[in-house]
Amino acid sequence: MSFYDKLKFDSNGLIPAIIQEQKTGRVVMMAWMNRASLEKTIETGKTHFWSRSRQKFWMKGEESGHTQTVKDIAFDCDGDTLLIQVDQIGAACHEGYQSCFFRSVEKDGQSFKITEPQLETPEQIYGTKK
Repeated sequence: MSFYDKLKFDSNGLIPAIIQEQKTGRVVMMAWMNRASLEKTIETGKTHFWSRSRQKFWMKGEESGHTQTVKDIAFDCDGDTLLIQVDQIGAACHEGYQSCFFRSVEKDGQSFKITEPQLETPEQIYGTKK
C-alpha cells in the first residue's frame, strides 16, 4: 500500500500542507497540494503547490527565488493534512516576511500587531508591477 492511499484529499482533490522551517520549528506558510504537486515535490525536493485562486500549479520561489528544500514530509493521523519540513531560502511570505504568520491578534480581540521585521518589500522581490 502506498502512503497516497492513506491521504484524504478533499472533493477538489486538494490537501492542506503546513510548511515548517526544520531548523527553527517555525510554521512559515500553509498552501494546498493536489496529488500532482505532491508527486512533483517528492520528485524534485522543492515544494510545489496548487493555487486555488489562480487555478494553476506552482513551485515556491519560481518568481521570487525564495525556495524551499524539502527535508521531511509527514501526514497526520487522519491523513487529511501534510506537514512538510523545509530549509527556507529567503522570505516564505509573498509580502516579504520570513513567515506568512507575521501578524498576531491583540488582547482586545479587534486589533493586531506585526510580530517580525519585513525582510523585503513585494516590489523588491517581484519588481514593480506595470
